[in-house]
Amino acid sequence: MSDPSVPAVSIRGLTKRYGEVTAVDGIDLDIREGELLTLLGPSGSGKTSTLRMVAGFELPTEGTVHLGGVDVTTRPPYERDVNTVFQDYALFPHMNVAENVGYGLRVRRVPRAERRQRVAAALAQVRLEQLGDRGPSQLSGGQRQRVALARALVNRPRVLLLDEPLGALDRQLRQEMQVELKAIQGEVGITFVVVTHDQEEALTMSDRIAVLRDGRIEQVGAPAEVYERPATPFVAGFIGTSNVLAGPAAAQLVGEAGTFTVRPEKIQVLEPAAETPAGHCQAAGTVRDVAYAGPVTRLTVRLEVGGELVVLQQNQSTTSAEVARLAGTEVKLTWRPEHNFRLSPAPEPAPTGG
Repeated sequence: MSDPSVPAVSIRGLTKRYGEVTAVDGIDLDIREGELLTLLGPSGSGKTSTLRMVAGFELPTEGTVHLGGVDVTTRPPYERDVNTVFQDYALFPHMNVAENVGYGLRVRRVPRAERRQRVAAALAQVRLEQLGDRGPSQLSGGQRQRVALARALVNRPRVLLLDEPLGALDRQLRQEMQVELKAIQGEVGITFVVVTHDQEEALTMSDRIAVLRDGRIEQVGAPAEVYERPATPFVAGFIGTSNVLAGPAAAQLVGEAGTFTVRPEKIQVLEPAAETPAGHCQAAGTVRDVAYAGPVTRLTVRLEVGGELVVLQQNQSTTSAEVARLAGTEVKLTWRPEHNFRLSPAPEPAPTGG
C-alpha cells in the first residue's frame, strides 16, 4: 500500500538541454498520490520534454525524478512504475481490442486466466466491455482512445502519463471525453499526469494545473485558483481571456498603482447615464468591436482613460442583430473591486525549445 504522504512524482531541478537550447529549465514539482495534474503550456514550453523525462524516454541534463519516493532518474522506462498514453494511441491493427489491451501482460508472461480477467476488468473500467472482439478500425476515435487507456491501466501503474490524449478528437467528442477521462481517473484512483495546450481541457479535467512557459513553471494551483488569481501576466493571458490594467488607467480605475487583471465575464455593460452600483469600479468608453458567438457576445471597449477592456455578455435574450448595433455606442462598464487581481511581475524569458 502506497503512503499518501509521499508524492507520486517528485521532480527537483529538472533540466533538459538540447545543445544550446534549454527545453526544461530547473523545474521543481510534487504531484500528489491519486490526483490528476495537467502540464499546460504553449508549444515549446517544455511540457512534453518534462513528461518524457518522468517516463524515462529522455534522461535529464540535470535534476532528479522520484516515483513514490524512489529515485528513478537514470532507470529505463520498463523499470519505472508508469505507463504512457500517446496522442496517436499506437494500437496494433492486426489485433482485436482485447488482444491490444492484454499485449503488455502477454509480453510479461502473465498466465492466460489472469490475463483474461485483468483485460476484462480494464475494458469495464473504460466502459468497453462489449467490444473486446472488435478491431481498431471498427472503433470511433473516442473508443480507440479508451482502448489505449485500458491498455495502460491493465498494467496497474502507479502513475499514468498522457501526452495530448484527446488531441486527435473533434471538438464535441473531446469535450465529452474530458468529463469521461476525469471520471475514469476518479474511479481507478491512479495518479494521472496530462500534457495539453488546451486551456479548456485543463480547467475541466484537472485537480491542479502546472502552467509552463519557456521551460519554467509560472504557477501551480487548482483550476479556479489559476483562472481567478493568475500569478503572472502570462498566466492571465494564456488561460482564458483576461484584461490587464496598468499605469495611469489602473491607478484611476482601480484606485491604486500597479498591474491588475480583471476577467471579461466579471464586467457589466450599462447605459452611460446608468447609476454605478455602490462600491463598484467604473469606466466610460466606446464599443470598438462586437463579436457574436452564440451563447455570448464579446465586446471590445475603448476606454476614455486609455486602453481597452474586453467584455463577455451572456446572450440571454438578445440576437446577433441587436448586439451588432452596439458597435460605436458609448457605454459604462462596472465591476466589483474584488475582481481586480494584482499581478506579480513576469519573469524574464529564457532561451527555450522542445
